[in-house]
Amino acid sequence: MIQESFTIGHSILHTIDPRYRVMAAVLFSFITALSYRPEALICALLSAFLLVILAKLNLFFVMKRLSVLVGFLALIWIVLPITYNGPVMMQIGPFDIVRAGVVLSLQITAKSVSILTAFMALVATMTIATLGRTMERLGVPDKIVHLTLITYRYIFVIEQEYQRLITAIKIRGFYPGTNLHTYRTYAYLVGMLFVRAFTRAKRVDQAMRCRGFQGKFYSLYHVTPTPYNYIFAICFLGLIIVLIMLETGFLVY
Repeated sequence: MIQESFTIGHSILHTIDPRYRVMAAVLFSFITALSYRPEALICALLSAFLLVILAKLNLFFVMKRLSVLVGFLALIWIVLPITYNGPVMMQIGPFDIVRAGVVLSLQITAKSVSILTAFMALVATMTIATLGRTMERLGVPDKIVHLTLITYRYIFVIEQEYQRLITAIKIRGFYPGTNLHTYRTYAYLVGMLFVRAFTRAKRVDQAMRCRGFQGKFYSLYHVTPTPYNYIFAICFLGLIIVLIMLETGFLVY
């Protein structure tokens, strides 16, 4: 099951219009991804964690979500410092640690943590259904919105089908190993999973058509405009301007 750990809350960010939050997250991600100066990256990192505090997120779950980056960042720190071209900063055994590689690793780490943390505070605090409606209201094509919502809805159904197939082969005495029989069994398992998913998709399509579905989801949920939306928009726009000025050097002396 996909856990929506951050959707329940009573913080200021939870009350902000989802459209403002999605646009802020996307804009923040673009600016952060294109930044290289340490001042801009430090500001982005501090701003992302400030958003976490404003959203009143559980820090344990935040760190748990950030842990998915550990493998990727560890690979970056292992490879880049010893393969990048430039002046050698130090030597560890037979490896030369290049200063430019260390700087690039720091930049990638700061960008990755900032963007993921900001998305947790701004986007993960809304349900997938709310995100789908927000994407539709922002002009995202209907097919992408439908694909997102239906995938989220039926990924659990496919997971249950997978568990039933696993239980069935275990009842028949299957024990995995490194042999041709195991590989063939898992191939049959994946193939049967695709067959059942295709069959379920056809039934869902027929059921939706019988209920009058004509390619558009309708919602009775409407966000009430509040002054907090405009305050959030002004403050976040100010943050974006500060990040751009830091990156271009206007605020650096």
